[in-house]
Amino acid sequence: MSIHDIRIIETERLILRPPIREDFDAYAANMADPEAAHFIGGVQSRAVAWRGFLTLAGAWMIQGFSMFSVIEKTTGRWVGRLGPWQPEGWPGTEVGWGLAREAWGKGYAYEGAAAAVDWAFEHLGWTDVIHSINSDNLPSIALAKRLGSQFLRHSRLPEPYQDVTVEIWGQTREAWLRGK
Repeated sequence: MSIHDIRIIETERLILRPPIREDFDAYAANMADPEAAHFIGGVQSRAVAWRGFLTLAGAWMIQGFSMFSVIEKTTGRWVGRLGPWQPEGWPGTEVGWGLAREAWGKGYAYEGAAAAVDWAFEHLGWTDVIHSINSDNLPSIALAKRLGSQFLRHSRLPEPYQDVTVEIWGQTREAWLRGK
């Protein structure tokens, strides 16, 4: 898949698309929010957030996929990032999420993650999907369950998070399609 094959995903309330430069201010603000950033790498300075943002954008060019920017249709504002994610050494083919605090509690994570799982199975040909979740992140565990995922195992992430043990939740493509 080339970058030119990427289509925008639209759900009832969201637009999922690759990140663009104009998303960065909201992304940096999210990564500076201690509560929002707690389980997605921790608080980051603007300079460190820039490098993370470019990692997401660059993965689209190199891998043909990465997390999408999540855009709220009614306002046009960036409200998070979610989607397929598989850096070097990652414990599997992940669909992950990280939303801005003002987007919490609206069902956006479920709506966007479900669309991203569909996209990963249909367009990337993945046979399974995981979600790597800190065991203290109860809202994300609840979301994984709502998506139909099951607890699979404990794992460690690659550097620089090698000291953190996470829970791996996931399901096969067949289980996902059965649950729809």
